[in-house]
Amino acid sequence: MKKNKIRVGILFGGKSAEHEVSLQSAKNVVDAIDKEKYEVVLIGIDKFGKWLLPNKAQFLLNASDPKLIKLNKENVESVALVPQSGGELTNLSSEGTVAGVDVVFPILHGPFGEDGTVQGLLKLAGVPFVGAGVLGSAVGMDKDVMKRLLRDAGLPIANFLVFKQGDNLDFEEVSIKLGLPFFVKPANLGSSVGISKVRNREDFRKAIDEAFQYDIKIVIEEFVDGRELECAVLGNEKPMASGVGEIIPNHEFYSYEAKYVDENGARLEVPAKIPSEINERVHELAVKSFRVLECEGLGRVDFFLKKDGDLVVSEINTIPGFTKISMYPRLWEASGVSYTELISSLIELAIERFQREQKLRFSNG
Repeated sequence: MKKNKIRVGILFGGKSAEHEVSLQSAKNVVDAIDKEKYEVVLIGIDKFGKWLLPNKAQFLLNASDPKLIKLNKENVESVALVPQSGGELTNLSSEGTVAGVDVVFPILHGPFGEDGTVQGLLKLAGVPFVGAGVLGSAVGMDKDVMKRLLRDAGLPIANFLVFKQGDNLDFEEVSIKLGLPFFVKPANLGSSVGISKVRNREDFRKAIDEAFQYDIKIVIEEFVDGRELECAVLGNEKPMASGVGEIIPNHEFYSYEAKYVDENGARLEVPAKIPSEINERVHELAVKSFRVLECEGLGRVDFFLKKDGDLVVSEINTIPGFTKISMYPRLWEASGVSYTELISSLIELAIERFQREQKLRFSNG
């Protein structure tokens, strides 16, 4: 008798500025997942935060156009996941529940998905989920806290300053401390959204205003003149590093446009043409960063390789893009792990962690 398939809830969309990226990633995961082992349950989150069960046959509109891609909200049911549900979805469109899920694969980039909020909900619901837990997700999302933890662990990072809304920001003071040019970034966002390169006072004001549209805290970081390298990490207690890839942007820097819209926005060189000792050092720093930041499941660690051979850890992405031009799946594919095998490994890691945590005691009773 054939074993029942594992029901995988693909959770995608979301309220963040990276909504469209998530839609692209979800499409690729759905296309590549092993249909013999897994039954897909699509759970789309619209830009207002509403959870929906879209039509599987056409859950996206304009799916082939990154600029026009949309969640199809016709003939959908509104659902919710509640604490202690064990993965059962409550139907908000009518009374009762709809078929639940055995494990959730969150493909949500940015706030309200990658920052620990959804991970906390999934833990309360009592359902396994792919990727970092609450702490690792929150730390990985907040560039300020992330950089402080990396620095305190002795990992090489770029110099940075942090400001909150209402703080006094002085261009001269920042440029003296960090040099010119420098980057201004929202502290809690990814995919290069809200990021600006600043060369002068006029750029500075525009960059500050842009970044504060997305967060109440911003990070200002020195410009590092170096090659952009990326390394994918996979695993729980014993994480493994993939081969190393290099981003060669055709835009001024690796912007949102270059990452997700313009297929010619950057050249991805996999494997990167770097000396073996640099390759080994990237592996070592990637795994150490993953551990220091309390990550599990998956993560992509980004680096700068300076002209003198020194490496700088830029950041970790705990839910990296899974689009057709994304580096995370490409790095594993070049390392001998197909897209389909990668998805299966991530789901297995999620279930393994959940089973391990179920053995823990949470009370004295």
